[in-house]
Amino acid sequence: MKEVLTVQGVEIKLLQKNKQDFISLTDMAKRFNERTDVVIQRWLRNRNTVEFLAIWEQLNNENFNPTHLDGIRGDISLNSYVLSVKQWISMTSAVGIESRAGRYGGTYAHKDIAMEFGTWLSPVFKMYLIREFQALKKVQAEESKATLDWDVKRVFAKANYHIHREAVHKLIPAKLNSKKKSEVVYANEADLLNLALFGISAKDWELENPSLKGNIRDYASSEQLLIMANLESLNAKLIEWECDTEQRFEILQKTALKQLSVLSDFKGLENF
Repeated sequence: MKEVLTVQGVEIKLLQKNKQDFISLTDMAKRFNERTDVVIQRWLRNRNTVEFLAIWEQLNNENFNPTHLDGIRGDISLNSYVLSVKQWISMTSAVGIESRAGRYGGTYAHKDIAMEFGTWLSPVFKMYLIREFQALKKVQAEESKATLDWDVKRVFAKANYHIHREAVHKLIPAKLNSKKKSEVVYANEADLLNLALFGISAKDWELENPSLKGNIRDYASSEQLLIMANLESLNAKLIEWECDTEQRFEILQKTALKQLSVLSDFKGLENF
């Protein structure tokens, strides 16, 4: 997945490589000169740049080949010497910087290297880049946490589903041998929970949302999934106590409303 940062009016693309963030040096260079290839080559001809890249590769790349480093160091002071990204990669087997072709082409570098490039371009520009990058990472972390939270609660709901299904099995008359008819009983009990929590049956939800894939529970919030898990356990117990359908629905609905209210208040307190 590609992300884009906007730094001082310039859009800078990011991409993931081996779970690491790489930033477009080409986009960064555009802020200062349209000849981005020239800007990057001038940066590479800097002795401090070569030393930094070499140290980064030694720390992060077990296949780094330093054989040509002395030659590069010796030639870099010559006015006629040119070191391109592709040459650097070819001579050293570097992985921290790369050149890409195509729609998202250009020169990309690991975030550590990109920040060093930012320092060379402009300390002020680098500070804005750091701020935008950190803001993006914060948003991604919050989204990841929310996704994990949803996944965990979905697992709980699915686990309790089996407990609930076992309890519902007791409602099926012994003489009802048809698997199809048995599934109707299971579906009716599942919809009892859907109606208690969502206020709508699975079938009606599908009719109202023909473009969505999956079922109503796939689009539930993490709070709703937590409550659904609780309702499945509660309904299993109510079935064990031989409560009739009307009684169970009333208890389940009241429980769902109460728990929704409690969780809503709890989320409100988090903002203080």
